Amino acid sequence: MKISYQWLSQFVDLKKIEPQKLADQVSVTGIEVASVIAPDAGLKKIVVGHILATRPHPNSDHLTLCQVDIGAEEPVQIVCGAPNVAADQYVIVALPGSRIANNEKIKRGKMRGEASEGMICALQEIGFSDSVVPKEYLHGIYVFPEAKPVGEPVFSFLGMDDRLLDFDITPNRADTLGMHGAAYEVGAMLHEKPRFPEVNLNESGAKSADLIHVNVECPDLVPQYLLKVVENITIKPSPLWLQIRLWNNGIRPINNVVDVTNYVMLEYGQPLHAYDYAQLPNHQITVRQAKTNEPFVTLDSEEWHLRESDLVITDGEQPVGVAGVMGGLNSEVTDQTKTVVLEAAVFNPTSIRKTAQWTNLHTEASTRFEKGINTADVETALLRASQLLADLANGQVCEGIAVGNQQVRKPIQVLLDPARVNHVLGTEISRAEMTDILTDLQFDYQDQADKILVTVPLRRWDISIEADLIEEIARLYGYDKLPSTLPTGIQTKGSFNRRQQLIRTVRKNLLAHGLDEVISYSLLTEPQAVAFTHTPKPAIKLAWPMTKDHAYLRQNLVSGLLLDLQYNLAHKQNDVAIFEQGNVFQTIDDQNQPKEVPMVAALWSGQVKPTSWLTKSRQYDFYDAKGEVVNLLTILGVIDQVQFIADDSIAALHPGRTAKIVLADQVIGFVGEIHPNEQQALDLPITYVMQLDLLAILNTELPTIVSESAAKYPAVERDLALILDQNISNAQVVQLIKENGGKYLTDVSIFDVFAGEKIGHHKRSLAYRLHFQDPEATLQDEQINKVMTKVTTALTENLKAQVR
Repeated sequence: MKISYQWLSQFVDLKKIEPQKLADQVSVTGIEVASVIAPDAGLKKIVVGHILATRPHPNSDHLTLCQVDIGAEEPVQIVCGAPNVAADQYVIVALPGSRIANNEKIKRGKMRGEASEGMICALQEIGFSDSVVPKEYLHGIYVFPEAKPVGEPVFSFLGMDDRLLDFDITPNRADTLGMHGAAYEVGAMLHEKPRFPEVNLNESGAKSADLIHVNVECPDLVPQYLLKVVENITIKPSPLWLQIRLWNNGIRPINNVVDVTNYVMLEYGQPLHAYDYAQLPNHQITVRQAKTNEPFVTLDSEEWHLRESDLVITDGEQPVGVAGVMGGLNSEVTDQTKTVVLEAAVFNPTSIRKTAQWTNLHTEASTRFEKGINTADVETALLRASQLLADLANGQVCEGIAVGNQQVRKPIQVLLDPARVNHVLGTEISRAEMTDILTDLQFDYQDQADKILVTVPLRRWDISIEADLIEEIARLYGYDKLPSTLPTGIQTKGSFNRRQQLIRTVRKNLLAHGLDEVISYSLLTEPQAVAFTHTPKPAIKLAWPMTKDHAYLRQNLVSGLLLDLQYNLAHKQNDVAIFEQGNVFQTIDDQNQPKEVPMVAALWSGQVKPTSWLTKSRQYDFYDAKGEVVNLLTILGVIDQVQFIADDSIAALHPGRTAKIVLADQVIGFVGEIHPNEQQALDLPITYVMQLDLLAILNTELPTIVSESAAKYPAVERDLALILDQNISNAQVVQLIKENGGKYLTDVSIFDVFAGEKIGHHKRSLAYRLHFQDPEATLQDEQINKVMTKVTTALTENLKAQVR
């Protein structure tokens, strides 16, 4: 909300405080002022000119030669290309040497052989946005509606000498979305009571309730709905002072009726709407919820098919407005309008928010209805708008108000304990100071023994408990005056819990191995969200997704890494090794929020190292990925409990180059190559990925790590070569060797793999090195031979192995 310093000064005496100082003080008390805007900043030598005469340019069919009085001894000639230029207009003239918008300098010059002493300007050329320029001047120069002093700077005549305080309003302080609310706020800071113009109406003629019949079918969603009829109006442009108020707040002036509703909205924070009475054939207004797919065309000519949750204003049959959001094209106020029906209401914030969200019609009205309005001023704002229509549109205000519903809640009373205020703030504020602050806030109060009973006005709907009042006292007393104290109590040593330690260990290890950490979107498309899972669960869709590509909560991290890989490839980064640690989401049931599970995933693609004079390039392969997983699980202390089992259950992974990772009979992840079909669909090179469920690892009971001194006695190594069926995995062999290798077997490693015709069809040769060591004595050949016999017997019997 842009608060006009000049407008605010009509309600509160600001003579003793400059705009910037006022902005600083407002920020200190809790409402941040983003900036103080000076509309005339950087502009100079721009004055009022009076066009005395015009004639066509002799060498152009679209240029005009203008004789312009700029307050000098003689008129000057200015060449103008605007289609609406004419004699006897008072216009904006940028003199030679002037600076206009974008710091552009205007010079004397010639246009097609004719001298031009400056430029006649459009509003856009001196800094106004297209969105606020009146439509009649959108494609031409601006013409003052009345004569202005020739030669005088234009800034004061266009409101550009004003200073606009850009209030960065938090949702709980929507009361300052109107000038009255801002005046109460500033008045409390300056210890002044705001002064507002009185509303004096001269009503005559028929009663509003006789001219328009109103019915509210859903009173729980529309606690207040009031209408007032104004007859015999004259549609014309608003006076310049009113237009200035609007365009300084980013609103385009339309005509005097529409402008009055917008002006009162800025003044009171109460949105209003005007309907053309002649376009209501039954002279009836009914407020109801929309029918499913009910068609409706809004003022911006967009057609909508409404939902049952939307509130609509109807003429008894057809919608004429979406409540609290935007009016309808079929009831728009036009130049032919003679009688209008003014609407002031309170709508359910949730209903308005949902409608504004799905239609993406975030209007000035919907913003206020969503955040809340002063329910005590609804009727007053309606009367104020009626008064302005009488003054500015020569309207005849009909008697009374047509009431559809009027349920005004009572002000809240809160009991304030001064002792508790000082206890919470650590201050020694006197009771008198507290009551002075309440007086500045225009809060009524009564003494009740050692406490204060405060009546909170309806305009401050953000205050409902004692803590809210304590905050009000603190911010107006001055946050800078609050004493700085250290917290007291038992101090405990901070440390990471087991989950935090696990996550940090994972990240540190992967970073140390050369992977780069990335952060991907948690929201994906449905196919991406449910991919790469062994047990897919129903997709979790957001109720109000911002885009169709970010509508579902992810159930895996790999889909995000693939998107990151595509981004890198598009930027010619072909060698990629990345990982992400984050949460995935798993649905529980309709009654509970999704479960968040911490996971880690990694991706490898391209070359391990580029070619150099010392080494040749090599592409990442399955064993690089698996090696990283083994190393990580070793660091985490669970590698001895883990099995890698060939897997083809995930469609997006290569069925012959993928292993599921099993920990204590629970699948905790996978490692493998992206399926060739998937790689082709995504235009990716050969890519390897892994994913681990950190929660499952966290819940695993880890063995106690015991340090041992270096063995004093020599180790013994034996090699064992086997011919096996090709379907038998290395893991099966290693597991069987360990089960039969005795207590002195410390390590088993494979060092050779061979397949060929010499060893038989569907066979392969695997060679292992067994490492034995006794920390207490030197091992004897008899001991080793006995163990090796047991191992070879087990391999022969269980796996049909042939010992070479």
